[in-house]
Amino acid sequence: MTEPERNNCEGLSLQEQLQLKGLRKALTNAGIPHEDLWLRYFSIGGMVGEYEVDAYLQSLHSLPPLQRDLLAHAANELIDELPARPRAPYTEQVSQRRSHLRGEGRQQR
Repeated sequence: MTEPERNNCEGLSLQEQLQLKGLRKALTNAGIPHEDLWLRYFSIGGMVGEYEVDAYLQSLHSLPPLQRDLLAHAANELIDELPARPRAPYTEQVSQRRSHLRGEGRQQR
């Protein structure tokens, strides 16, 4: 399916469109495959089959709010399990590291 077709959310309520776009963005950013999402969703009580979830993620099928929230919860659990990404340091943090390293160097002599 091409990207323009995939982003077409016609037939879904505005709230569902926004929730779906947020879910897709989170999955893409975290690199979570749809199969992993469905498996986690199903394991926490999701009632919709893998086929329907895939259709929902492609904007081809609507889901009830509870099932959408379970998908979001499953995605967030999977995201929480990912290793933390390195963060960019602030000036103060770099200064503290430099001071700490200088202090350790003197103690080791």
